[in-house]
Amino acid sequence: MTISIITATYNSSATVGDTLKSIASQDYQHIEHIIVDGLSKDNTLDIVKQFPHVSRVNSEKDNGIYDAMNKGVKLATGDVIGILNSDDFYSHPQVISKVMAAFEDPSVYAVYGDLHYVQQFDTDKITRKWKAGNFRPGNFYFGWMPPHPAFFVRKKVYEEAGLFNTSLRSAADYELMLRVLVKHRMKAAYVPEVLVKMRAGGMSNATLANRLRANKEDRKAWELNNLKPYFFTIWLKPVRKIFQFIIR
Repeated sequence: MTISIITATYNSSATVGDTLKSIASQDYQHIEHIIVDGLSKDNTLDIVKQFPHVSRVNSEKDNGIYDAMNKGVKLATGDVIGILNSDDFYSHPQVISKVMAAFEDPSVYAVYGDLHYVQQFDTDKITRKWKAGNFRPGNFYFGWMPPHPAFFVRKKVYEEAGLFNTSLRSAADYELMLRVLVKHRMKAAYVPEVLVKMRAGGMSNATLANRLRANKEDRKAWELNNLKPYFFTIWLKPVRKIFQFIIR
């Protein structure tokens, strides 16, 4: 099986090298790496050119990161699709091999693992640990979700369940996973180890106003799928993040 990994970039020269190195170092042979660039004004594309493993580069104006991800999904030819952001990187060279081993079960539609947040300028220092744990559809009602950079699906999942909803500014990844795992009840497998390291930061958590906006989008994600969360579901989602700092 071939896996397509999609990386959306825009002025990512400070970090994209780590992303590219982590994919180039994977021991799995059948990787299609697609770069979807939003017309970067720095030397992002010059850095990309230094990595011959990259299969395709698409550079044009887009309407945000989820639009870029959708473009990548449409370009992908692999049996499995993963999305790795331009400031994230895989934790070790066997990540993709372990993910693809889980997909050897034909009943599995999605595979996910754990994620560590690391400091921006010292990626050896962990700031937060996201241990996803085993999946049950009911978990979403209690604020659970898997980390999206460590979430992989068969290509036919996008064909059957649809692409990212670009009307959502920060919760399109949450909405997609909710749609796939809860609405469509597609089977997921958990790889119980850290698959991805992500530099700390993030649009939805930067300020209180952003967190409130994110909560509103999370609620909309349920409405778009005609699903009804508990009254506490949306608020448990950020509360769960507190424990990710405690288990450090």
